Amino acid sequence: MADFILEIGTEEIPSRFLSGMEEELVQAWKKVLHEHVLEYESLAAVSTPRRAVVSIKGLAEMQRESEEIVLGPPLRVAFAADGSPTKAAEGFARTQGVRLEDLFTEKNDKGEYLAARIRKGGRSAGEILAEVCPQIISGMSFPKRMRWGSSPFQYARPIHWIVALLDAAVIPFSVADIASGRHTWGHRVHSEGRIEVPSAQAYFQVIAEKGAVVLCGKERRKIICEQGDRLAAALGGRVLWNDDLLTEVQGLCEHPVPIIGDIQPKYLELPREVLLTSMETHQKCFGLEDEHGKLLPHFLTVLNIEPKNMQTVKQGWERVLTARLEDARFFWETDLAVPFDAWLAALDDVIFLAPLGSMGDKTRRLEQLAHFIATKINHPQPEQMKRAGRLSKSDLVSGMVGEFASLQGIMGGIYAGKKGESDWVAWALREQYMPAGPDTPAPTTLCGGVLSMSDKLDTLVGCFGLNMIPTGAADPYALRRAALGIIRIALQFNWRFDLAEFIAKAQSLYGEVNWKLSAEESLQKLLEFVNLRLKNYFTSQKGYDVVLVEAALGAGATDIWAANARLEALAQFAKGPEFEASVLTFKRAANIVRKLSAADAAKINGAFKQELLVEPADKALAAKLAELAPRFEALWREDNFSALFGLLSELRPVVDAFFDQVMVMSDDPAVRENRLNLLKCLVDRLGSLADFSALQI
Repeated sequence: MADFILEIGTEEIPSRFLSGMEEELVQAWKKVLHEHVLEYESLAAVSTPRRAVVSIKGLAEMQRESEEIVLGPPLRVAFAADGSPTKAAEGFARTQGVRLEDLFTEKNDKGEYLAARIRKGGRSAGEILAEVCPQIISGMSFPKRMRWGSSPFQYARPIHWIVALLDAAVIPFSVADIASGRHTWGHRVHSEGRIEVPSAQAYFQVIAEKGAVVLCGKERRKIICEQGDRLAAALGGRVLWNDDLLTEVQGLCEHPVPIIGDIQPKYLELPREVLLTSMETHQKCFGLEDEHGKLLPHFLTVLNIEPKNMQTVKQGWERVLTARLEDARFFWETDLAVPFDAWLAALDDVIFLAPLGSMGDKTRRLEQLAHFIATKINHPQPEQMKRAGRLSKSDLVSGMVGEFASLQGIMGGIYAGKKGESDWVAWALREQYMPAGPDTPAPTTLCGGVLSMSDKLDTLVGCFGLNMIPTGAADPYALRRAALGIIRIALQFNWRFDLAEFIAKAQSLYGEVNWKLSAEESLQKLLEFVNLRLKNYFTSQKGYDVVLVEAALGAGATDIWAANARLEALAQFAKGPEFEASVLTFKRAANIVRKLSAADAAKINGAFKQELLVEPADKALAAKLAELAPRFEALWREDNFSALFGLLSELRPVVDAFFDQVMVMSDDPAVRENRLNLLKCLVDRLGSLADFSALQI
């Protein structure tokens, strides 16, 4: 068994490329080793900005050998009457790479065939590695690729060296005019320059000791966090670690060195969000806070070098960050001096979506829509929601959001509080863009939920009316995310509403627009779109079985809360002993009604006649439906869906008896129609719980 190391040395690759590059290398090598039947003990990939490294330990030195008998043409086709081989036999031998005289006869149930014994495997690992290494490197995908020099070869960044060692032997190949070898380059400053690697086993020690490189991203992250926490603790604080930023920072360095810098206390007067955004977005620094959650006048940054004069480097970072904070303070003071009315007037010159008018138009629609939704969900302050809708986009023209776009909404809420608006309005503005994705927080306040839902509905209605409906992976206006946001908000606050009514109200608030779809067609397409998002949410995020989801949503989904509650009850019912028998029974009834011809379906409305119930089973089913009706209605009013599904155990034996003892499609037209109406009455009642025809047993 041998060890193999492949190092691809490059110019600095963007941090965001590294994790995907590591995963792709692992998967590519697993596939190649499997295809070539090369056994190994372990395989891993690590990376820094300047190198990607694949390590394979316990690699077999030779392919596993195997023998296979390949059948060719039948003997009657392979040989002529005089016994000489035909072109079929010659072609078979040539295809299999064997001599004609090495072919033999193989007999099976179908007759006698010409056959060849093919040996596979047996190639050396070195030979295979030299063949596949260039293929894997050339096949790497990146979010962006580039060419350099006159070569057509593309990679994330120019390749400068390649190390490829199987134990102590170099695996020879070349990529982009770079020949593989045993020499690597360490850290740009702290290493010895060009370094010879004696063997694959020695690589990790050489790159760490002579190259001064921390190869593993997890190890770099650990160093940053441990040293950063220690430095912060010495100042009586803790680092405000941002996971996304931490991942980016660990990918920007090969030799992490955390340091603490100082901030002038006057900048702590800025809002916390502004300070942290200035540090994190522009300078890749982390803030510090004390035990009470108050920001400290310090920041933590990570160097990729151990400077000779740490104080000089520290002052340089402080000088750059101070310039950013000074800009932020200027925007803060300037914005506070501008009244909301000035910003609202400026919104009329900011385009929302060309055919849909300006951001000013949007806020006037949100003013009405937020008030309407607040009234429907019994919000205690609907007038405040009206004000929030009007102010919702005002911060888009502020200086601060112009500099820090990620603070839109947040700054609106902060400015609202500073300019005398109520807490209702301030929180609504802060939370209007939540949730930003499937795994991000939803609004925590009623006012935030109302404004967020209003904003998302307005965008969805406008885009669907213009037939800008997402197709495939393309979703430039994030409409899938908007629909998911509405679903999450409705479920978080347990709001009961008719989505179709909300959509119709949002449509009515648009003025003269050259719509591509009619209001009715747009509404139906939007309901279908939300229904698909709801199905995806229940299956992928909540883990429900897709069949149960389809059955629950088949009973209606415009009341999102009720659809969720019915699904929960159905999933619980599906775990019980009555489920399979109930599904078979009620699915049979649903299918009979569903398969009626158009002419028959027009006459079947669920209103049956008692005098035409001639069989005991007819009468028993009608009596049971009458008995259960008041209980069903009472439980329905209470939203007690679990108890409603429980009624099925009482109903099923009567329905089973009906099917066993009664011919539904009677020869008597009147009796047949009456029995179909009896089933229609049953199916309509059960159909409000679930679409049993969608269930599969």
